[in-house]
Amino acid sequence: MDRLPTRLWIEALARRAQLSGASAFIVQHGDDDRGDVLIKVACLNGNAAAYAPSMNLEGERIFLNLAMQGIGPDEASVDEYVQRAKARDRDLWIIEIEDREGRTFLTEPVEN
Repeated sequence: MDRLPTRLWIEALARRAQLSGASAFIVQHGDDDRGDVLIKVACLNGNAAAYAPSMNLEGERIFLNLAMQGIGPDEASVDEYVQRAKARDRDLWIIEIEDREGRTFLTEPVEN
């Protein structure tokens, strides 16, 4: 099965967020077809979370909350991680969602 181009997936995520009253910004434009994704969700109160794709045991795409790796909940630590990720991968898509409720708007499962 072919994978949806990353650009289209990112555009759909941003649209879901905007339709729900949140804001979504593309911080870094990655490879249109196969770029990896890093999502920052800022709660606008000094807290934030970072989410990165992974695969579960069944081979399905999921997103991991990077808090389990010590990233967040303070926005400064999430921003530091985002900057390091940005520097090491030019094909990485970075999207920031601003939502007071901390919603990710992902349709894929999220593991905390």
